[in-house]
Amino acid sequence: MSSLPARAVRVEVPASTANLGSGFDALGMALSLHDTVSARVVDGTAGSAAVSVSGQGAGSLPSDERHLVVRVVHDTLAELGFPTPPALELRCENNIPHSRGLGSSAAAIVAGIAVAHGLAGIDLRAAENTERAVHLAAVREGHADNVAASLLGDFVLAWREADRFRAVSSPAHPDVSPMAFVPQAESATHVTRGLLPAEVPHADAAFAAGRAALAVHAITRDPSLLLAATDDRLHQDYREPAWPETVALVRELRAQGIAAAVSGAGPTVLALPVKNANAREVAPDGFIALDLPVDREGVRTIVEG
Repeated sequence: MSSLPARAVRVEVPASTANLGSGFDALGMALSLHDTVSARVVDGTAGSAAVSVSGQGAGSLPSDERHLVVRVVHDTLAELGFPTPPALELRCENNIPHSRGLGSSAAAIVAGIAVAHGLAGIDLRAAENTERAVHLAAVREGHADNVAASLLGDFVLAWREADRFRAVSSPAHPDVSPMAFVPQAESATHVTRGLLPAEVPHADAAFAAGRAALAVHAITRDPSLLLAATDDRLHQDYREPAWPETVALVRELRAQGIAAAVSGAGPTVLALPVKNANAREVAPDGFIALDLPVDREGVRTIVEG
């Protein structure tokens, strides 16, 4: 038997988009496409797990304690003072496409952290717990933009301060209406990051700083500036060899006056059309267009028993 206060929890975690142009590893946004994880403590060998997966990744993800969500649950429980991991049953309903730049791995990490807090009877929404959770999730992910968006919801700014990852959430303007153009092709973050140069010209760095700052204003205050705010010289062009169709779609959308950027590590394209702009007409075959409104809440936890 487990000494955990709760025996069953259910969490819903939103997808996320990151960078938003030049805000590399700094800007993110939660999107209304959710993975759901139901977890139950059961009798069994400590640390064991039985995992069922439906939707994205079904049949290809581990069905035992090797599953990413389970590993994060165990690590987080240890951080919270429960060093002996319980035996678990998990049911994962995955809607976020994998390896497409919509934060599927970040969502899994956040799900594990939320499950652990729910089972431990600790309020993840308390400020000190949220701050710790952002850091734990970012250490696992390697950067904070996606995980912070899934944790906090809405539009986020993430940064690293000494050895701590931190983030804050701000309300996106009501007229910010994200669309995702999702291709069939998958991408690996470690591969696309490997295409980035160790150094960039000073002029490009200055350009990126200005556009990232403008993006904060455009997303929270004045969406009419989104086209200029999402321009980039820092990373997208360098990654073009990995997904030329993605970069071509970004350029075509922008040529039509529609704010667009590569979503995270790609190959999904994020569009932020203003009123009366029909981004769907620009998308070529091979991309599925999804309207994904901003998720305002972030991860949601329900203790079921």
